Amino acid sequence: MSLSLDPQAIARFRRLGTLTIFAVYLVILVGGIVRASGAGMGCPDWPTCFGQWVPPTEEAQLPANYHEIYAQRGYESTQFNPVKTWTEYTNRLVGVSIGFLIFLTAWSSRIFLRTDKTIFYLALSSFFLVGFQGWLGSTVVASNLKPIMITLHMLLALGIVALLIYTITRSQRDVIGQLDGSNVSRAVRTVLKVAMAMTLVQVAMGTQVREAVDFIAHEHSYIERQYWRDDFPIIFYVHRSFSSLILFTNLWVVWQLRKNVAPGSLLLRTGYALAGLIVTAILAGVCLDRLGMPAVVQPIHLLMANMIFGCQFFLFMCLGYAQRRVVGGNFTQKEESAY
Repeated sequence: MSLSLDPQAIARFRRLGTLTIFAVYLVILVGGIVRASGAGMGCPDWPTCFGQWVPPTEEAQLPANYHEIYAQRGYESTQFNPVKTWTEYTNRLVGVSIGFLIFLTAWSSRIFLRTDKTIFYLALSSFFLVGFQGWLGSTVVASNLKPIMITLHMLLALGIVALLIYTITRSQRDVIGQLDGSNVSRAVRTVLKVAMAMTLVQVAMGTQVREAVDFIAHEHSYIERQYWRDDFPIIFYVHRSFSSLILFTNLWVVWQLRKNVAPGSLLLRTGYALAGLIVTAILAGVCLDRLGMPAVVQPIHLLMANMIFGCQFFLFMCLGYAQRRVVGGNFTQKEESAY
């Protein structure tokens, strides 16, 4: 398996892949900032912005009749705002950088063609998915920010992260397999499956809340945030209460790791990171609920939700490899298909 490869090449692939994963999280954060600030239509066209590859900084740089031009394209209320325009443009630049990093990750994965072709094909699939994500982003703009399109755009980002995590973790499975997970009950992985499913349900409910907030924000012209809560739908209260169940389920997993793995182990450190992310997400949710929906907290809450699922998935993979049966230092064929 990958033990026959150059360890330095494997380490470079891991570092590049990890950088790519965090870059995807960055674009999710920036996308959340765009949405929370109402800057989604800061650039009413794509791939250019107000017809330019580098957007203007002041309205005088636009044609005098630009309102009429974009009204004919279906964007009647287009109004140039330099802050919103450059916020959206920055989002696009970050998205382009992801494309380059994904390409480099896919290119670097060719070292596994002799030992595990699946890693190469997974990395290549991630590259094509990012390309599709870019096209979907243009569709979001063309739809004039329809909530369902924004939600699909976000869920695809979640899928890309999960695919990258699987790819990078699989490439390091021989190293991860050396972790001692023998004392951890197999039930922990089962509970982790449930926890991941719960997180996806919570994210789905969160997107519905987000769509309702978008509508409420539009009705309030993105001001008077302290009154938005009065119009929240019932799904918001279900979403809020469900977070407690998610917290206690994941804390049980972390407790089991604390009792059964060595201090400082990657498994335990990942568990602590998971607990920290969940607590941060809940605190951000409380701020949104009680402090009048501060715009700065909305993207943080969204980012935490995405990172929680990624952390759960990584921990699930690591536990699987740490608890594997080993034959001659390699996976058995039966075990290979299980992951």
